[in-house]
Amino acid sequence: MQIIVNGGPTELPDDITLAGLVEQLGLAGQRIAVEVNEELVPRGRFGEHRLAPDDRIEVIHAVGGG
Repeated sequence: MQIIVNGGPTELPDDITLAGLVEQLGLAGQRIAVEVNEELVPRGRFGEHRLAPDDRIEVIHAVGGG
């Protein structure tokens, strides 16, 4: 299936979860926030949130500083 990740088309296997996408992008364990179709998905729900064709995903990296 095809989805949009940070504005670019991305091809993924069918029936993938948000956790699977995060892992595939090499972002597992990093401080990120993820929106699916403009709705923030809590990190605790990444494993149960199934993606669908044409979903629009925005991955936001947390940046620390002072």
